[in-house]
Amino acid sequence: MKSMELDEIDRRILRALQDDALLSHAELAERVGSSSASCWRRVRSLEATGVLGKAVRLLDPAKVNCRVNVLCSVRMRSHSGDATAAFQAFVNERPEIMECYSMSGDWDYLLRVVAVDVADYERFLMRVLLGHPSVATASSHFALSQTKYITQLPV
Repeated sequence: MKSMELDEIDRRILRALQDDALLSHAELAERVGSSSASCWRRVRSLEATGVLGKAVRLLDPAKVNCRVNVLCSVRMRSHSGDATAAFQAFVNERPEIMECYSMSGDWDYLLRVVAVDVADYERFLMRVLLGHPSVATASSHFALSQTKYITQLPV
């Protein structure tokens, strides 16, 4: 997919919306140095081209009882199209799997999984993940603390 050509106003809009997606068009226009109508048209164009996706609110994991953050490497039994599709469908159905990356190297996938506690993660690992027919093995790494977490892309 070809990336869209962004000018400086577009970049300012993207930076501002990544910081606060709830800005009104008037507030956004003031922040980026544009008229409200022009800003509205640019936002609609950025949405239409897929540069801007849906707006969401970020939760504090500790306040919603998701205190354990695990990076889990997964090795597949098979790399057939059916096995890969089944695993990816499984990943998309599991709410505790926050992110999934297909990887190069020794492991096939890297998952970021959240859990209430270590016992909750162990149940997920032993009964759910390792029970999937496409999964051969997994290796878990528990995050002790979070040094950095941002959602803003450098545009």
